[in-house]
Amino acid sequence: MRILLVAYDNDSYIHWFPQGLAAIAAVLRQKKYEVEIYNQDQFHYPDEHLTEYLNKNKFDVIGIGVIAGYYQYRKLLKIAGAINKSKNRPFFIIGGHGPSPEPAFFLRKTQADAAVIGEGELTIVDLMEALEKKLPLHGIMGIAFTDGNKVIINERRPLIKDIDKEVPLPAYELFPINYYKLFKMPHAANNDFVLSVLSGRGCTFKCSFCYRMDKGFRPRSNENIIEEINLLKKNYGITYIIFSDELLMSSVARTVSMCEDFIKAKLGIKWCCNGRLNYAKPDILKIMKEAGCVFINYGIESLDDDVLKKMNKALTTRQIIKGIEATLAAGMSPAYNVIFGNIGDNRETLNKGVEFLVKYGDAAEMRTIRPVTPYPGSPLFDYAVEKGLLRDAENFYENKHVNSDLLAVNFTDLTDNEFHQCLLDANTRLIKDYFQKRLSGVLEQARKLYMERDVTFRGFRGV
Repeated sequence: MRILLVAYDNDSYIHWFPQGLAAIAAVLRQKKYEVEIYNQDQFHYPDEHLTEYLNKNKFDVIGIGVIAGYYQYRKLLKIAGAINKSKNRPFFIIGGHGPSPEPAFFLRKTQADAAVIGEGELTIVDLMEALEKKLPLHGIMGIAFTDGNKVIINERRPLIKDIDKEVPLPAYELFPINYYKLFKMPHAANNDFVLSVLSGRGCTFKCSFCYRMDKGFRPRSNENIIEEINLLKKNYGITYIIFSDELLMSSVARTVSMCEDFIKAKLGIKWCCNGRLNYAKPDILKIMKEAGCVFINYGIESLDDDVLKKMNKALTTRQIIKGIEATLAAGMSPAYNVIFGNIGDNRETLNKGVEFLVKYGDAAEMRTIRPVTPYPGSPLFDYAVEKGLLRDAENFYENKHVNSDLLAVNFTDLTDNEFHQCLLDANTRLIKDYFQKRLSGVLEQARKLYMERDVTFRGFRGV
């Protein structure tokens, strides 16, 4: 069977490496299926190009996965339209965090034949074998499929327990890594080559706005991670790793263990990760920096204890401030993710977030405040439906979630206009603060150049 996997264009100049697609490709190749990647991302093909490609090339199956974003949803509909127009339309499969909570809705909107629900590595193999042998799809765990005018949703598949054993390394050889490795992250030098790696799946916390609600955390072994990093260094010259897990800092013990093994292995790479501020203690941060960490992306969300409690963040403002101060003191940049519009939010809680970002922002990257979004699959989505603020997934995707920086559902006592005015005022202040700090940094460069004769100066550059 010939399988085409679509890496869609999200309008970025350099795209994030499609890890999920690469994992699916790897398991399919293990089973000796012929797999090809359609790189719309790299070449910015118009959607019509895919129709032409399918008309000229015969595939048995085509697959695409998306997350639950407004852009991704609309892009999926366009790509689905291009697939459905083709003369040689293959069996059409969708997957990812977007379709998984609401497979019936997504199947109806895309006219796809099947949706993979949740993790796809084991499910896709079972589905391919059934298609190859022309078997009924009713017994395949972890899928939904169309049967005439009906959508059948099968029993969900248990989570993969042993990632090392059951999921091979991504099929890097099928992808244009020399393109993806040009992706830039904070504190990546111009001569760094960057790629994302997954060190584990899941999260130990249960924030109300999160739609990735698989229970528990399943880490890969340190040895398996180091093997992959060494392969990326050797084959592609990668010097900077983005650990893309929901939460690499899932515990103190796990974080320390990884760092100790990175140091022993003499990896010699830069890396960044998603972290938890209640674990951001000086001794932990010290060993992270020693192991190569240069940037930690923190989910702060709010600077109000009551709002944090209502979103089930399991974090306090005291822990946030101590953790950020410890991270800065350790010589690493923190990312500051703050959202507004949670249950309990108001002008005062928003101002707390702005004051915090102005005080602690180091201008490593621009940070603005976005509205909270109740994605399908999250407890917050269920709450919005229960309270009559949303009808269903279709109401969310078609009418409410039109842009990540605009209000989808209003959980506050502010009117929608007042809400957006508050965000405009807050982000105007943050944007001005960011550029003022950048300006101060450039002026300091100029001073050192001329007054201290800084011979390391390499020119005033925008990038």
